[in-house]
Amino acid sequence: MFDNVIDFIRSQFPGGGFIPLHEPRFRGQEKKYLEECIDSGFVSSVGEFVNKVEVEMASFCGAKKAVACMNGTAAIHIGLHAIGVQPGHEVLTQAFTFVATGNAISYTGARPYFIDIDRNTLGMCPWALKKELSEIAEIKGEECFNRKTGAKISACVPMHTFGFPCEIEKIIEICNEYHIPVLEDAAESVGSTIGNKHTGTFGKVGTFSFNGNKIITSGGGGFVVTNDEALAHRIKHLTTTAKVPHAWEYEHDETGFNYRMPNINAALLLAQLEMLPVFLEEKKALSQRYRSFFKELDISYRDEIPGCQSNFWLNTLEFQSKDDRDAFLKESNGKQVMTRPPWKPLHQLSMFRKDGRGPLIHTEDLYGLLVNIPSSADASNSIS
Repeated sequence: MFDNVIDFIRSQFPGGGFIPLHEPRFRGQEKKYLEECIDSGFVSSVGEFVNKVEVEMASFCGAKKAVACMNGTAAIHIGLHAIGVQPGHEVLTQAFTFVATGNAISYTGARPYFIDIDRNTLGMCPWALKKELSEIAEIKGEECFNRKTGAKISACVPMHTFGFPCEIEKIIEICNEYHIPVLEDAAESVGSTIGNKHTGTFGKVGTFSFNGNKIITSGGGGFVVTNDEALAHRIKHLTTTAKVPHAWEYEHDETGFNYRMPNINAALLLAQLEMLPVFLEEKKALSQRYRSFFKELDISYRDEIPGCQSNFWLNTLEFQSKDDRDAFLKESNGKQVMTRPPWKPLHQLSMFRKDGRGPLIHTEDLYGLLVNIPSSADASNSIS
């Protein structure tokens, strides 16, 4: 039924055999930097590679400061903690996201409140956000509360889904009216921009993931970026167990977190970050080939919206029915071409079913229609 589609996807990744959804590419200075790191003896939580990659990440994103940490989930957690999210609060977010977003909110003791996504961007819908806040929000002084639950709404976490930028500027404008700080979950969107501005740099803080399935990887790793230097200093302090600098004493001035990125992971990420522009160009070329192919079919290829540049982390198809979508998933995976549906929406998971939400029409509809297809950068000369 989908032989032509599967054959075309396979043709983009020559070599035969199993084709993964997204695999890392190591074509730069990875081995060199890893050897330097090992030779230095500093492979754990301190070292020059951590310092270097923080500077380079801030520069790449156009942010004043960047703080490395152990993974993207930790980045969201520490970001929320640092901007004041506390137990009993509510955090606005989208159900159409990886479970890490909801988990990180839960780690603070707060609960998520789900807002529908925009059908075009797959990120939080600003109009759904505005409508929901008009119905539930009550401003007291400089704080926003849910008049139905009494809980303080202390943050909003939209996500740039699959690397497609959401309408973050409109979301921030709405949140500013209600005194709600915005943390951008940019885990999937390194290299994605709106105009000339990088995702993750619009909100109070932005967070990234460098898991093994991302465009660039540190094996496991994450980042927090911000233009608030005082906030960045506090986040760095918190991620390093809130240890007060001293020549020999172990002094800690608050409850901190051991969320540091090891130097050996930072060495790998620095080499990967140097290769990122190359990978982005290769992924852009792949997206153009997919776009041309699917233009003639009854399967929609999800594209970036005008004014935005996606990194096309995961190329995405939209089928006309759930039955067609499911048939494609079964056939492609049966033929060793890895394809995946989106994550099950968070409000359908047992631990989040009782949490607040507005109408999630697009969330539930698109969950049954979308498929991610193989999206790795060019395999040429790769040693992965």
